[in-house]
Amino acid sequence: MANTRTKRVTAAMVARRAGVSISAVSLVVNGKDAGRISAANAERIRSAVDELGYVVDRIAATLVRGRSDLVILVAPDLANPFFGQVIRGIRAELGDRYRLLLSVTDSGVQPSAADVRQFAALRPAGLLVDAPSAAFLDELGAEEPIVLLDAPGLEDRATAVNYDIAPGVSALVDHLHALGHRTIGYLDASTGTETFARRRTLLLRAARRLGMTVLTDRDNDAAVTVTDADADADADAGAAVAGAPVDSTTPAAADLDLAAAAEVAAHVLPTWRAAGATAVVCAADTLAYGLLAAAAGLGIRVPDELAVAGFDDLPSSVVTAPPLTSVSLPGGALGRSAARRLLAAIDGDGPDSDGAHHDTELLTATLVIRASTAG
Repeated sequence: MANTRTKRVTAAMVARRAGVSISAVSLVVNGKDAGRISAANAERIRSAVDELGYVVDRIAATLVRGRSDLVILVAPDLANPFFGQVIRGIRAELGDRYRLLLSVTDSGVQPSAADVRQFAALRPAGLLVDAPSAAFLDELGAEEPIVLLDAPGLEDRATAVNYDIAPGVSALVDHLHALGHRTIGYLDASTGTETFARRRTLLLRAARRLGMTVLTDRDNDAAVTVTDADADADADAGAAVAGAPVDSTTPAAADLDLAAAAEVAAHVLPTWRAAGATAVVCAADTLAYGLLAAAAGLGIRVPDELAVAGFDDLPSSVVTAPPLTSVSLPGGALGRSAARRLLAAIDGDGPDSDGAHHDTELLTATLVIRASTAG
């Protein structure tokens, strides 16, 4: 019987077909040809790759480089639709050089350092970590290049891309105040990350400055108060928030899931409405979708009887009924910027390349006003 096994195509075979060196083939197939290989030669190499069906031996490449072509994204709740935009931004920036691997946990559960260390045998080229805690970073002790996403207060630990959400929060509270709202509810996320704590704190401070009441409790009409010192404190996104308000009640919070948010909202809306709330701000658009569904089920008209706003400005917020007012947090830009900085660190060109200097980029949040508040 004839041997039908197809002979494996090698880089040397591609080099012979294209009339170039093996090193030139390596540069092109690994996306490192810019400024090193002429456009004509690069095109010949790509044509030879296509004609011969050459596939990079990634295991061999890993052994040679000491690392794989994997970039790992670690996030506390990748099921959140917001991360779809982040992932698209990362992939667009990584291009063909690296493959993206997602470290997924259950909804609302923080990834552990042990979860990430399981990937060590794969020799990842770098890590992208969203909304980590300081304890997570301490335990992780990663040797690979690392970039943090949406990690306020941890800028001294690694290169980071964060949001400056203060302008967006202030604009939202000013908008609600101008419409005549004086008592508002706040539906929080149960994910225990600093980014959500910051949204809550900044909203409470902005409301305090305007003399507004914020209802945050699940089971009664208790309102969180903020001291004058807190109200005057600097809450820029580049520093950790100090003196965040604390209450002993059970906060109204839900997993980043529409059904879970609708269940919590159906419980709190009658109480909040009885306490005088004419608007509700949700810590994420996904929570706002659930609240809109609960309001419809309770016969509460939005925005005539209740204004609703969220955070993230997800694509679906344009088509909700009514379209949702939201503080826009550009997920695609977050992913692209973080991936760009990670690539620089991998190539030894970033501020983290010496292990001592960290760079932080701030992406400014803006308010997008739609019919859920404006009528």
